[in-house]
Amino acid sequence: MIPARSALLLLFPLALCCKSSETAPEPAATAATAASVTPPTPPAVPAASAPAAPAGDLASKVHPALLSPATLNEKAPAIFKAQFTTSRGAFVVEVHRDWAPTGADRIYNLVKAGFYDDTRFFRAIDGFMVQFGISGDPAVNAKWHDANITDDPAKQSNKRGFVTFAMAGPNTRTTQIFINYKDNTNLDSMGFSAFGQVTKGMDVVDSLYKGYGEGSPRGLGPDQGRLQQQGNAKLDRVIRAAIVP
Repeated sequence: MIPARSALLLLFPLALCCKSSETAPEPAATAATAASVTPPTPPAVPAASAPAAPAGDLASKVHPALLSPATLNEKAPAIFKAQFTTSRGAFVVEVHRDWAPTGADRIYNLVKAGFYDDTRFFRAIDGFMVQFGISGDPAVNAKWHDANITDDPAKQSNKRGFVTFAMAGPNTRTTQIFINYKDNTNLDSMGFSAFGQVTKGMDVVDSLYKGYGEGSPRGLGPDQGRLQQQGNAKLDRVIRAAIVP
């Protein structure tokens, strides 16, 4: 789930952000998966040094605003829908601003600017959650590494199908988000505030590749820090995300 800081991974969801080398509190044993007797960590983002932007890799390929996070500050509608077209099909997330205003504004701006286009689902744990939100362009990741937003109170529970930002501690949400595969109510008291819910295509979310299990170093999944610095890996991906009627 979790800034390029260390992988708090999905219980401190991957959050959004992804920064690299902090530890997250362990979830209850009930969150353990069949693939491991050790409970998965919360959706988190790595908390290490910011990835360096490769020279000459900025550019023409991305929306100019993605290189200037402070400019993406539009207020989101009270309720809106975002469609994520993936390598497995499409799913729709309905976002409610009153559930988490700051988080809703951030996801609205990221989707409109194309941040999630061609991003990978890098942490998918059966019976827990799936996390994504690291840009395929290291230059973009470098710009968003410290673009944190303040926390929203958790008004909605992390139930199956609900969508939440990953984080590495208080006020560390950036771009990483996760979708709950089951009712992960233990995340509510940890400050994970859901901003939306998958209203269409949950079967697509369920079908995303989970063969790697937990992320590195606890499992065989990709290392968040390397993804931020090196770009996309061969994983299921979001082809395009867009605001829809």
